[in-house]
Amino acid sequence: MTQNTTKFIAVCAVFAGASGLFISQTAVAQTAATYPAKPIRLVVPFTPGGSTDILARAIGQKLNEAWGQPVVIENVPGAGGSIGADKVAKAPADGYTLLMGHIGTLAVNPSLYPNLPYDPIKSFAPVAWVARVPNILVVHPSVPAKNVKELVALAKAKPGQLNYGSGGNGSAANLASEYFKLQTGSSLLHIPYRGTAPAVTDLVGGQIQVLFTGAPAVITQIKNGQLRALAVSSPKRMAALPDLPTVAESGYQGFEADQWYGVVAPAGTPADVVAKLNTQINQVLNSPELKGRLNAEGAIATPDTPANFGKLIASEIARWKPVISGGRVKAD
Repeated sequence: MTQNTTKFIAVCAVFAGASGLFISQTAVAQTAATYPAKPIRLVVPFTPGGSTDILARAIGQKLNEAWGQPVVIENVPGAGGSIGADKVAKAPADGYTLLMGHIGTLAVNPSLYPNLPYDPIKSFAPVAWVARVPNILVVHPSVPAKNVKELVALAKAKPGQLNYGSGGNGSAANLASEYFKLQTGSSLLHIPYRGTAPAVTDLVGGQIQVLFTGAPAVITQIKNGQLRALAVSSPKRMAALPDLPTVAESGYQGFEADQWYGVVAPAGTPADVVAKLNTQINQVLNSPELKGRLNAEGAIATPDTPANFGKLIASEIARWKPVISGGRVKAD
């Protein structure tokens, strides 16, 4: 091979590489400009009717109205949300398959399931932080405690005699309660249920005494006097229950144990597509209609950047790991 031929091949290779880069960048730009060009699938990794499903359907409806493309909600329950999350992690990274994740699927499951088939950090691209749902500490009216300090004192005086319920081992209610125990040094016996609804039913009936769960599940029972609310887990008081103090205000500074929800896409989804989704979802979350709907149910809209949502996921994984270990929490 002559020297001139070698130079010619090298020049061709450089040109081909540069052309490929140009074509690739152009394709990404075109994808973002025309996105979405077909229906979007939004996977909910739980059964219909829960908070994750309700939020997904509300967001999906508004995206459909804005873009004219259907957002199909697909419920894929199982293994604490891991089955649905794994399905999205392995989907094409084109913006047409998304996950409505929450604290369990994105922050708790890595410490709860030793063989989790996905990595919340590496397998997904954060898209939008959707909402925060404060947990409310409630008791049956027969429990004499009128505030957090009285409940802690009662639990310490009668170790293991007060029962708290949850939606199951490893559920958000289970973790909030174990975190409360660690922070207050109180002793409560865990009674796991197959879902939050039966736990609330038994609390109202007096079969269990304590529950620390998401506001939407108990706010009606609080307002009609079936349950007594002692405190809320958020750093600020809730608009729906403005007279209810936070746990931090009740003497345990720094306590925070809210549930949260957000949309993620498969890792590698074009950044322009992620940005377009984030902008539109944030517009939905900033609308008075959705804000009012969420506030009425005890939820708080949290429009933010993909980067900040990613930081939340990473920090929450680190925060809940010692709670799961210290409380010896096991998955069902």
